[in-house]
Amino acid sequence: MNDLTIHTRTAPSGPVLELTGGLDHVTSPRVRAHLLHLSLLPGQLLVVDLGAVAFCDSSGISALIAARNHALQAGASIALAAVPSRIDRIFHVVGLEAVFPTHPTAQAATDAWTPPAV
Repeated sequence: MNDLTIHTRTAPSGPVLELTGGLDHVTSPRVRAHLLHLSLLPGQLLVVDLGAVAFCDSSGISALIAARNHALQAGASIALAAVPSRIDRIFHVVGLEAVFPTHPTAQAATDAWTPPAV
């Protein structure tokens, strides 16, 4: 499963990364490289939509943790959307459900975002 498509769009809350395909040791470096060019402002929300991810191994989880670290370094937050049940089970086994807020859809994640007070 070495095919991964990364599509980025902008929502009022911040960037939404839509991942499609396999998130594994071959493709996760592309996600990390994509993050280097992703601008985040303090108070924004980075949403990672996993609804079309067919497979995620430990390298994929590591890439998601890198995305979280990128968001936190920018003073932003992160949420995962549409996490497939097979990946959600892995998150619960390794304790990541406490690290990543999750939402049923990317729209639900962006709707839950509260803009920072000015």
